[in-house]
Amino acid sequence: MVNLTHVNLLTLATSIPYAQELYGIANASTDHISFLSYRPNVSQQLVRSENYQAFHESGVLTGKLYATSNWNGSFSNPINVTAIDINNNNTIQSLHYEYLAEANGATAWYPVGSPANSSEGQQIVFCDEGDFTNPAGLVLVDPATNISRPLINNFLGRNFTSINDVRQHPVTGDLWFTDVPYGYWQYFRPAPVIKNQAYRFEPNTGVVQAVSDNEIAPNGIEFSPDFKHVYITDTAVHTFPNKDNLTMPSTIYRYDVTPDGKRLQNRQMFAYSDIGLPDGIHCDTKGNVYAGTGDGVHV
Repeated sequence: MVNLTHVNLLTLATSIPYAQELYGIANASTDHISFLSYRPNVSQQLVRSENYQAFHESGVLTGKLYATSNWNGSFSNPINVTAIDINNNNTIQSLHYEYLAEANGATAWYPVGSPANSSEGQQIVFCDEGDFTNPAGLVLVDPATNISRPLINNFLGRNFTSINDVRQHPVTGDLWFTDVPYGYWQYFRPAPVIKNQAYRFEPNTGVVQAVSDNEIAPNGIEFSPDFKHVYITDTAVHTFPNKDNLTMPSTIYRYDVTPDGKRLQNRQMFAYSDIGLPDGIHCDTKGNVYAGTGDGVHV
């Protein structure tokens, strides 16, 4: 079982040494961690381990679990898509798709009007960070055939910087995504020519609209389960390579979605990560917000 440590907030408020003592507590081995859950008897299992950062982003489940690796500094060995077949003894595939140069975040994509809880027609939209030759964009992949095609690779003629994460609105079918210079900061994309922003894209019409330019480094994006809110993370606390500025945001912001479902309003600070940074973000059906923060998952 994981060790639980009681924190005395009154002591913490006036004792920096106490805070340092808490930071020094070692995390439990993954072999001894139990998960808090809504149901009893939930188990956990180490599915796969690789000798490189294979499971960096994405996390899309279609019957197989798809994840993307981290950039390793080599154009001859680009970012890899890994598929784990959880229904077939966790067999693993390394994949590369046409039109997808440097994959990052991804989301399940469904045809508009698909029945609730149905996987019929399910595909995957990958964020392509691009490189010095290929533009950043969104790429649609059919996991049944491995056929891929670009959905968008520019904002009205201007290059995106390095598209990071994406979600589909299940009612309108619109794709909401973030664009941030991590490809430039990691030296595989040219200098930005557009502001760091979040966007809304209509795949059926080609309409693309900037919906937020408030974040310095917009990263993760997610809808609340009632689709009335959008969460966007700002990870400007860490750029690259290892350039940390603790005075910059490490924050989750919440917006209201306008009644027409096309814009954002009423930005609020939702949560601040005092350790790590909120990268990928998800909600469960009860509205809890989960953020991958580097040191684990914060809820």
